[in-house]
Amino acid sequence: MRIIHLLTFITLLLFPLLSSAQGNLLITPMRVIFDGQKRIQELNLANTGQDTARYLISIIEIRMNSNGTFDKITEPDSGQLFASSFLRFFPKSVTLAPGEAQLVKVQLIKTGQLQAGEYRSHIYFRAVPDPKVQGEPIRLKDSSSISVSLTPVFGISIPVIIRTGAPDAQVNLTDISLQAPENAPAHLNMVVRRSGNHSVYGDINIDYVSEKGKITTVGSVKGLAVYTPNVFRQFQMKLETKPGIDYHNGKLRISYTKPSKDAVPDPMAQTELQLH
Repeated sequence: MRIIHLLTFITLLLFPLLSSAQGNLLITPMRVIFDGQKRIQELNLANTGQDTARYLISIIEIRMNSNGTFDKITEPDSGQLFASSFLRFFPKSVTLAPGEAQLVKVQLIKTGQLQAGEYRSHIYFRAVPDPKVQGEPIRLKDSSSISVSLTPVFGISIPVIIRTGAPDAQVNLTDISLQAPENAPAHLNMVVRRSGNHSVYGDINIDYVSEKGKITTVGSVKGLAVYTPNVFRQFQMKLETKPGIDYHNGKLRISYTKPSKDAVPDPMAQTELQLH
């Protein structure tokens, strides 16, 4: 009997948690930004699973599409600047026992060669499959048959952004529309438009304002980015169904704010949609 082991690669982009049979990898922070005098930053990796896990660390390049999906690329799009030539990181791999944590240092180099603008690449953490947990060979009576064993290989990436020069970024929320069928959840559509020389990153918050002025939060999304060179991102989100909410009366207030510990952060962009 022939045994064929196939590796299937699954890459999660821009999310803080990686789950696999070899353990859970928690990464903080989720983004690395070099925009001042600091030349070294640290990532904390923690294995929250029950198995020892090994991860290879590398740098990859990613394109953001207008619908928010991502593609791995090797050449920059027009107006896109890769940060990889200006970064050094160590170690190149980590092995974490259950509950163990380790720091990965990211260093900014060759700063004298940086031009004004924004550079972006992504640090990629790829799980290395443990041969011991790839599955036992399947015993078949027919020795001429073939057994295929699939082993998923998980990976996660986080952005590393270098910013030089005077910051310039504005946001507008446009093309707002609501789908509110009678017997199904309501969905809000919008386009987040970016201008300037920097990416934008923030939280979307949706408040329902009744005709009497009562405000109820009906939706929120954390960490919505529009990366350079993209000038817009299409976005749809599901709204909550709560008592007293009538998506055919009142209005929706849509806000896009920078992540902040403030109770009421100032929005980068805000608009309203009258409901009918």
